[in-house]
Amino acid sequence: MNNSKKAPTTVSLASYGITHQNINYQLPSSKLHKITLEMGMGKEASSGALAVNTGEFTGRSPKDRFIVKDETTAEKVWWGDINIPFEPSKFDALYDKVIAYLNDKELYVRDCYACADHNYRMDIRVINEYPWSNMFAYNMFIRPTEEELKNFNVEWTVINAPGFMADAAVDGTRQHNFAILNFTRKIALIGGTGYTGEIKKGIFSALNFILPVEKNTLPMHCSSNVGENGETAIFFGLSGTGKTTLSTDASRKLIGDDEHGWNNENAVFNFEGGCYAKVINLSQESEPEIYGAIKKGALLENIIMDENGVVDFADTSITQNTRVSYPIYHIDNVQRPSIGKNPKNIFFLTADAFGVIPPISKLTPSQAAYHFISGYTAKVAGTEAGVKEPIPSFSACFGAPFMPLHPAKYAEMLSKKMKDSGVNVWLVNTGWTGGPYGVGTRMKLKYTRAMVNAVLNGDLGLYSYDDYHIHSVFGVAQPRSCPGVPTDVLSPRTTWNDDKAYYTTAFKLTNAFRENFKQFEAYASEEIRRGGPQRYAF
Repeated sequence: MNNSKKAPTTVSLASYGITHQNINYQLPSSKLHKITLEMGMGKEASSGALAVNTGEFTGRSPKDRFIVKDETTAEKVWWGDINIPFEPSKFDALYDKVIAYLNDKELYVRDCYACADHNYRMDIRVINEYPWSNMFAYNMFIRPTEEELKNFNVEWTVINAPGFMADAAVDGTRQHNFAILNFTRKIALIGGTGYTGEIKKGIFSALNFILPVEKNTLPMHCSSNVGENGETAIFFGLSGTGKTTLSTDASRKLIGDDEHGWNNENAVFNFEGGCYAKVINLSQESEPEIYGAIKKGALLENIIMDENGVVDFADTSITQNTRVSYPIYHIDNVQRPSIGKNPKNIFFLTADAFGVIPPISKLTPSQAAYHFISGYTAKVAGTEAGVKEPIPSFSACFGAPFMPLHPAKYAEMLSKKMKDSGVNVWLVNTGWTGGPYGVGTRMKLKYTRAMVNAVLNGDLGLYSYDDYHIHSVFGVAQPRSCPGVPTDVLSPRTTWNDDKAYYTTAFKLTNAFRENFKQFEAYASEEIRRGGPQRYAF
């Protein structure tokens, strides 16, 4: 490295077609915070965090996510309702329109990177229309040192223009908003939406294609932490199932809360430099680490606060998907660098709104593969228009919207990792107990933590028929006892006090599992197929 070379203080965007010089490059978070306030685009909370409203979209829009179908992707991507093809010529034309739009704007540019393991590092340039979007990029991607900026080599670019509205009839989009990946040009093009999650998920989706295809490395939609003994735990789960909450534990060092790779040296590395946590019903008592991370430098999204800047975390009048992003160093107990070795336990998290899946159960290898491919959780009333009762929701690999390849590819890689490392896999229900949503209650966080800690401490022991009960419907092994958890809580049937209603509901869910898995049967072995529920309702 040429140590005499200075880190850049500005940057030219001429190679992108942006010719003006009204560019704010590599601004510190504090400056972006100040600019956002001065522009009237945000308010400061009493904690010192910046609060913004993302506008029309308060979450991702999966139906408006596209991948350019060309020679790079045509034969590799699993095309369908999740990975929707986009014509190269349409992308080029839309790109030119977005660039023309941005040529009239003051811009915020950040060079950063993904992947804490430098053998897999991806250098990224993020070009933002809004200052607070650039603050999100500062929080969520890994921040290069001055030395690293001297020889920064941009591999992928995120172009983020929330104020640009596409013309669907002309541009080939579904409506005015879009998030498009072009693997040949190495660009994530985002427009018409201010929701910041599209920025990080664009790069995550790119890595989910690149790492398996080019590096033989498994990308995972998961959180992870490491204990004093050096053993890494991995938590898979969809939004709202507890990935961030359960991995942020004062007794263990946090590696990351959402996106990781598992490399060929049996190490797990964080893709990101920050956390993006849901804050609905957040309290200092239940989640002190996350609560404490909401301070100067954090970015709150779509929350409600009073005239004194005090946030009401229970208020969902804008959205249930209230969020905060913060750099990982806002958490005191973090792993540096964000890499963990020797994975020994994997937790599949599901928020079962039917209240029939055991709060914790140990999976066989075939069951682990089946549940990984299925990626089950549930939608509850109020989360979407028209949802009146719990609805099963399946997202392959616990992250289908971000997985360009066929789910069987990721499942095959995970199965090999599990076999090679001798990892144990656990299914954890963070959802309902004592009945379905509307009748039962949400599983207490203190019980879920106790169960997870019992696994990590070795208190649940090795599998034996004396220690576990084989569930008569789902076939999983549920422990008969667990330190810190009432015995009756461990049996979902017992909490219902109505065997007929319980089994009727359980069989209804098994039918949903089997119906969903039909799309994967041609790709799954007989062993994997037998890992799921084996009985239909009568």
